[in-house]
Amino acid sequence: MVAAELVEGTPGRVLAVYAHPDDPDVSCGGTLARWALAGSAVHVVLCTLGDKGSSEFTDVAALVARRAEEVQAAGRILGVASYDQLGHPDGEIENDLALRRSLVAKIRAVRPDVLVCPDPLAVLFGEHYYNHRDHRVVGFAALDAASPAAGSPLYFPEEGEAWSLPLAYLSGSLEANVHVDVSATITRKADAVLCHASQLGEAGERFRPVVEERAAEAGRLAGVRFAESFRRVRFAHS
Repeated sequence: MVAAELVEGTPGRVLAVYAHPDDPDVSCGGTLARWALAGSAVHVVLCTLGDKGSSEFTDVAALVARRAEEVQAAGRILGVASYDQLGHPDGEIENDLALRRSLVAKIRAVRPDVLVCPDPLAVLFGEHYYNHRDHRVVGFAALDAASPAAGSPLYFPEEGEAWSLPLAYLSGSLEANVHVDVSATITRKADAVLCHASQLGEAGERFRPVVEERAAEAGRLAGVRFAESFRRVRFAHS
């Protein structure tokens, strides 16, 4: 990440599109909470069931039900207005016509001012993390749905009136160019992340300082205590 500007202002409507139940909380929970507290209507689309996100559950149906409960608990902390879970199995999602149709329909229904989604170009983070396929597929699908599809009446005309999104914030980017000050909502972010106990297991509380350390690193670049970083993309039609 490089030094970048702080995002000011509050969008009226936000749509966050992510792969797994915990992804928005981990990736941008502080930002979503900040915007929600300031009056944004924050809507979230989760593309997968989260059915492979635990090594402790052998009953897949029980895991899926538990993760859905965790999503709702985290959403109450962050102030999320609505969730839409598309129900794809983990590891099997494709950036295909069906997924893009679903995302276009959601964009046109919500009519957001801002899209938030994973940066699909962020793949290798040093030697220690590989940004796996579900995140990348969903990032590309969200961007493909946003531009040009959602803004063109000739794409999926049965899915409602066209809506042209002005911009997107891509989380997890290796080329971040903006930051959001989450100093006032870092505790909400950590609390939301810790709701996902089915994935974190007994070590859950140990992730709180990890959440804070990552936000502090971005904060140093932004000149604030805690921040989240994004690659801002302005769509050509804006």
